[in-house]
Amino acid sequence: MTPTDLPTKATRRDWIGLAVLALPCLFYSMDLTVLNLAVPQLTADLKPSAAQLLWIVDIYGFMVAGSLITMGTLGDRIGRRKLLLIGAAAFGCASILAAMSTSAEMLIATRALLGIAGATLAPSTLSLIHNIFRDSRERTFAIGVWISSFSAGGAIGPLVGGLLLEHYWWGSVFLIGVPVMVLLLILGPILLPEFKDPQAGRIDLFSAALSLAAVLATIYGIKHMAEHGLTWRALAPIAIGLGLGTVFLRRQRHLADPLIDLRLLRNPVLSAALAINVLGFLFLFGSFLFIGQYLQLVRGFSPLEAGLWSLPSALAFILGAPIVPVLAHRFRPALIMGTGLTMAACGFALLSQIEIGGSLAQVVVASVIFSLGFTPVVALTTELIVGSAPPERAGSAAALSETSLEFGGAVGIAILGSIITAVYRSEIVAGMPSALPGEAARVAAATLGGAVAEAAQLPVDLAASLLAVARAAFVSGMQLSALVATLGLFTTALVALVLLRTVPPAASRQAVTKPVSPGAALS
Repeated sequence: MTPTDLPTKATRRDWIGLAVLALPCLFYSMDLTVLNLAVPQLTADLKPSAAQLLWIVDIYGFMVAGSLITMGTLGDRIGRRKLLLIGAAAFGCASILAAMSTSAEMLIATRALLGIAGATLAPSTLSLIHNIFRDSRERTFAIGVWISSFSAGGAIGPLVGGLLLEHYWWGSVFLIGVPVMVLLLILGPILLPEFKDPQAGRIDLFSAALSLAAVLATIYGIKHMAEHGLTWRALAPIAIGLGLGTVFLRRQRHLADPLIDLRLLRNPVLSAALAINVLGFLFLFGSFLFIGQYLQLVRGFSPLEAGLWSLPSALAFILGAPIVPVLAHRFRPALIMGTGLTMAACGFALLSQIEIGGSLAQVVVASVIFSLGFTPVVALTTELIVGSAPPERAGSAAALSETSLEFGGAVGIAILGSIITAVYRSEIVAGMPSALPGEAARVAAATLGGAVAEAAQLPVDLAASLLAVARAAFVSGMQLSALVATLGLFTTALVALVLLRTVPPAASRQAVTKPVSPGAALS
């Protein structure tokens, strides 16, 4: 190796480029959370049916998850900067259309377009970071900033949305990101380099359709199972999705230009990092499900207040990111991730002891602990996945990383959500006030949100009795799901320690590329 082969340090222009890349990620994640606050207003305006409202909320995440693999590979072929800019323009236009929607059907369609455009952002930005930051320590830090931008977006989404909805109509929540996408279109060509696979072939459209259908069907079935239990309406789409996924994988083996190069999965480090990503986010995303409901439906906070109490958790992600490169330079990834996952497990163990009238500080401290524990896990698995792939396949590897995240999150919501639902229904049916009307009892037994809505229409004493039983039942389910997450994270920590035990610290991996001096060679 010559000195020119060494990883070069990032320039000031590169770091400014990182800030530009972080902006679309910030608003990508904001779009996942900000709509929840606008549901009451848009429901009153557009009058969607229950099924239409479900699709309005879910279609964005569905289309993101289903399009990630295709977009990651497309970026490798046409250019990652080009795809990012195309996606930014599409995201801005779809945001304006969503804000101006005049019917539920139009909003569903525009949210689907937003999901497809959003799917271009994560793999394009991550693969560009891999190209820009060649020094492993700087790249780990840059990935930490990239991850923090997603965390910050998810945290400030409810805050910004709440402020907008106090003064403007529901469509204003979609317009937040439009100026940022315009800024990206202006600065992107100036600050960001272009990179693509010079030997890339054509996109196989049938494979793209197969991957989209497989992910959509599987995630739809999982989400349906989380809401309604183990039914045929949940199992059928999961079976269809898995079947289509099998067809997709078999097709990739025989294509000259596959949508996913399955040879990537032969890399044991990449495969191990993917597995840890799925398991880790399984429990992390599941926690968001019950903490948000606890703050709003048990403690009675508004969405804006719940967002404020959630800020410390997001800040823990952001503040923990700069520490990861320092640790990664000295210690093995297995040790860092094992320690982080164990720390996250301790946070969930603390959360499993929460009570209805307990200290709110306990929830905040627990969420900060598991957020700090997850920070190195997210940063290092992402760096290992993308860093283990050849440069021309970085977009595909980034898409695999993001897909594992989305899939793990969906499974986590299904598993932990099903636990909460089962405990809730069992306890509330046993303790339901006998004077409760039949229809109100049916609605209250389905969800805590339904119980809170029904209580608002009941006499004070009866409402108080219903709320006491419903909230106690929900907290019981929350305690059990947090305990399951604790055990699961301890297991994931062991998986990380075993599967990644041979991967050296970043300093050692970087040292491999250093040239040997003549004196050292002779000694």
